[in-house]
Amino acid sequence: MKNSHCAFCNTPIEHNFADLGMSPIANDYLSQDQLNRVEKFYPIRANVCEKCFLVQLEEIESPEYMFGDGNYPYFSSYSDSWLKHAKIYSDMIIAKLGLNQNSQVVEIASNDGYMLQYFQAKQIPVLGIEPAGNVAKVAQEKGIPVLVRFFGVETAKEVVSQGKQADLLLGNNVLAHVPDLNDFVAGMKLVLKPSGILTMEFPHLLQIVEGNQFDTIHEEHFSYLSLLTVEKIFATHGLTLFDVEEIPTHGGSIRIYGKHENAPNPVVSDRIYRVKAKEIQAGLDRIETYLKFGERVKETKRKLLSFLIQAKAEGKVIVAYGAPSKGNILLNYCGIRTDFIDYVVDRNPHKQGLFMPGSHIPILSPDKIFETKPDYLLILAWNLKDEVMEQMAKIREWGGKFVVPIPETQVY
Repeated sequence: MKNSHCAFCNTPIEHNFADLGMSPIANDYLSQDQLNRVEKFYPIRANVCEKCFLVQLEEIESPEYMFGDGNYPYFSSYSDSWLKHAKIYSDMIIAKLGLNQNSQVVEIASNDGYMLQYFQAKQIPVLGIEPAGNVAKVAQEKGIPVLVRFFGVETAKEVVSQGKQADLLLGNNVLAHVPDLNDFVAGMKLVLKPSGILTMEFPHLLQIVEGNQFDTIHEEHFSYLSLLTVEKIFATHGLTLFDVEEIPTHGGSIRIYGKHENAPNPVVSDRIYRVKAKEIQAGLDRIETYLKFGERVKETKRKLLSFLIQAKAEGKVIVAYGAPSKGNILLNYCGIRTDFIDYVVDRNPHKQGLFMPGSHIPILSPDKIFETKPDYLLILAWNLKDEVMEQMAKIREWGGKFVVPIPETQVY
C-alpha cells in the first residue's frame, strides 16, 4: 500500500473500503493510433482510516499528470443540468450574501467558467483558479480572469498579495480531488476574508455507501467525505462549518457552508446536527460499516454482467450513453468491452472520435443512436439519468429501453 498513513490525521491505514482491480487513468481517452500501444493500468483501491473515517485512494499518479498537462477532457458546460444547477446556486448565494460590484468571488477549480459567468453577468468581480490550462482558456475567452494554478497555501498567498481575498470562496467537486487536504484547507483559510463565507460541494460518502456508487471511486478522487470527517478537517484549520445542504447532484452530494472560527455570524444551523445524526445512524462512525461495502460492489458487478450476457444471448444491440470517468471505472472493473457494448455516445465534442481507456469502445456523437436504433441504452452517466432519458426519449419509438447500472441494474 503506497499511502500507509491517513492523508488528514496521519494514522496508519489498515482497512480496505473497496478494491476495483486494475484500470487505466479514467480520463486518458485514446486516439485511433494509440489503440495498439501498451496502456498503463493502476490499482484502484480505496482505504479507510479507523480514527477519522476518511476514505482515501492510494495515490497512483500526480495531480500534475491528471489535471495539469493541458489535455484535461472534462468541460462542465456540456451538461445542461449542471449549468442549471450553477445558475440556481449563483442566484441564491448572491441574494443570501448581498453580493455586489464591491464584492470578490473566488472559485477554486473554476473549469470553463460554467459558474463564474453568472456572477460576472451581474458585475460582481470574480477570479477563477484552475490547474487545467485548456479548460481555463475557455473561461478566459469569456472574459473571466483565471489563475492557472493548483490551489494550496502557496497559491493562496499569491491571491492575497493581489488583493483578491474572497467575500465568497467556492469550490464544486474539487475537495475530493485533493491529495493534500491539509494544505488545501489551510489555503482556503488564507483566501477567505475575516467576514467571508465559503461553500464547497462534493459527493456525499453517505450516498456512495447507501447507493452503492462504487464507480465514483477513481484516480482523480483522492478523498470520499462524510460531514463527520470534513467538519474535523476544517476545524483543524480554524474554519467552522455552520450549515449544510443535501443536494441531488452527482448521485447525492452535500454543500457545506463555512466561516472563520472566530466570526460571530452566521450561527450554526440545526442541519449540521441533523446530517451528522443521519450519518451516525447509517454507521459512518463505525469501521464495520466500511468493511461491508466491498462485498456489495462485487454483487453489483455480477448482476450487471448477468443482464448483459442474457441480452447478447437474445441478439440484442447495446450501446452506452456518457463517457465520464465513472463509466470507465465501471467498464474496466466489470471487464465490459466491445463484445457487449458497440459504442458510447457523448455530447462533449472533445471526446468524440476517441476511444474509452482500457475497453477501447469508440466514442461517437449522440446522433449515432438514431441511425443504429439499439435495443438498450446503458447510461454510464447515471447521475444524469433523468436528463439523458429526456434527451433520448425517441428510442421508445423503436422499442428501445434504458439501463441504469447503479445502485443495481435496472431497465426502464
